[in-house]
Amino acid sequence: ERTMPALASRLPAPAARTLLFAGLWVVVAGIDPGSWVIGVPAVAAATWASLRLEPHPGHRFSPAGALRVGSIFLRESLRGGIDVARRTLGRRLDIQPGFVTYHNRLPAGRPRLLFVTCVSLLPGTLAADLRDDALVIHLLDSRVDTRDDLAQLENAVAGLFNIVPIPSHD
Repeated sequence: ERTMPALASRLPAPAARTLLFAGLWVVVAGIDPGSWVIGVPAVAAATWASLRLEPHPGHRFSPAGALRVGSIFLRESLRGGIDVARRTLGRRLDIQPGFVTYHNRLPAGRPRLLFVTCVSLLPGTLAADLRDDALVIHLLDSRVDTRDDLAQLENAVAGLFNIVPIPSHD
């Protein structure tokens, strides 16, 4: 008798992950066939992202780290949307655009790439350029100090990959 884990371990990684994400979709959205209009692209995107973000040898993926990054993703997406709307839709345009350079402490590769991708979730920030460890960030309001938010996000991404950030040279 084959058990589900034994069967899943025999499937190629893309097929196993597609089944996993499809199962999660059914848990979240139910069995309504109409939900698959959104579900098929969501399952495909989740499968693609999970395969692309698979850690390099020596980097173990942390489920607890994934929950932390996920919670930051949700919180900062909401916070960022509200902040940008407040600044740009108010009576007075409350912005002072500028650039800042942040020296990230993650190793090159997927950890650094995920961090750079997630930076734009933070309120009023947009990753503009990356050269080695120097990340140039466009700020909607350069009067706001974003270093703590960036460090928190960077530590969460490090936790996702079970790595310790490189000591800062600042």
